[in-house]
Amino acid sequence: MELLYKDFISKLKKLFGKYDSEIHRFEKSSNSDISRELGYSDAQFSRLINKTATEGEYQRAIQNLDRILTIQNLESELKTGVKKTDWVRNKVWIFIATALLVLILLALMGIINISSIEESLEKIPKRDEMLRWTFETSFVSPYVKLDDLPEDCNYPCYKYQGKWKLKENYKIPFFIEKNGFHYLAKEASMYAKCTESESRNGNTLEGYEYQMHEIWYDKRELPIDSFIHENGSTEIKDFYQGLDFSKNPNFVKLATVHTFFRNEFVIDSAVVIRSGKVIGRDLEIRSRVQLLGDFNDESKVRSVLNELNRIATGRLEDFSRPIACQDAPVPHFDFHQIKDNDEMSFDCELTTSRVPLGYNKTYLLVDQYIKNSCRPNP
Repeated sequence: MELLYKDFISKLKKLFGKYDSEIHRFEKSSNSDISRELGYSDAQFSRLINKTATEGEYQRAIQNLDRILTIQNLESELKTGVKKTDWVRNKVWIFIATALLVLILLALMGIINISSIEESLEKIPKRDEMLRWTFETSFVSPYVKLDDLPEDCNYPCYKYQGKWKLKENYKIPFFIEKNGFHYLAKEASMYAKCTESESRNGNTLEGYEYQMHEIWYDKRELPIDSFIHENGSTEIKDFYQGLDFSKNPNFVKLATVHTFFRNEFVIDSAVVIRSGKVIGRDLEIRSRVQLLGDFNDESKVRSVLNELNRIATGRLEDFSRPIACQDAPVPHFDFHQIKDNDEMSFDCELTTSRVPLGYNKTYLLVDQYIKNSCRPNP
């Protein structure tokens, strides 16, 4: 029993900091908060922490802690990236790494809250919901909290934590051998949190982002020069960004691209510096029947799909290269004043076939994690 108790305490220390054996308290959280995060009643956790639980209770508690630590390890591995996934035509298997993480999380929930793991597997969320489950579950707390901040409150990233959305969509024409293909950034949801492991001064932030993009085809096959300014400019014309492909009969939607992206932000006194990379991406192509209804030409559908496959296996790799964005102005010079509806706006360039094209990506803070401002100790 003593070995089980020591193992239980050692795993809790990895999650909640140093342990004071005399008063049975952890450094980062109260026993009441810990019991809620682990799904126990105060009485159950009191038995565990005071060595009065049964052997079976300790074994189950250790198994639960092992699963939580596994989730944290998987999150850490995501920072280094995973091997790119194979393209699967007409099927979408979204974000293998994220799905695995959520699968473990749901299994944990099955043990604590529901009668069977099988029932929980039927409730696995899709696409961006996977990211939401990872960050909003009570069993894993990825954010830095007010109690974690230094006494002088000089920790800029804490007010950036939370959920950000893409403010406005943007478009980029593909520069490839054939004209007519266009990339539309339709949606993005990003969860941002302080990066404790990389810096203790609070100026680094990481954002795990789900992106939903679409590939469209222009039946007129207008050349790329129709959409960008002349004289070697990389700037896309305003009228192009204002187009609504879905309401223009010349454009046909070909596919949806689902991407999982890891952002890295460095907060300076006046600017935010952004970098990042793709971790996983999948392509969902519309069916031949749907496309035939739009084109009314079997040979054209076949030609477009062949070119789309070449884009999927080649040109989209350009989107996996490190992004090139100019620094964005900070939402507020006083970071304590950052709040919901503040923005981070980046002017970026995407290079395909050695041709850089400029676009703007603006994040809007929609659900800030710490809404109160830190108060320094006198």
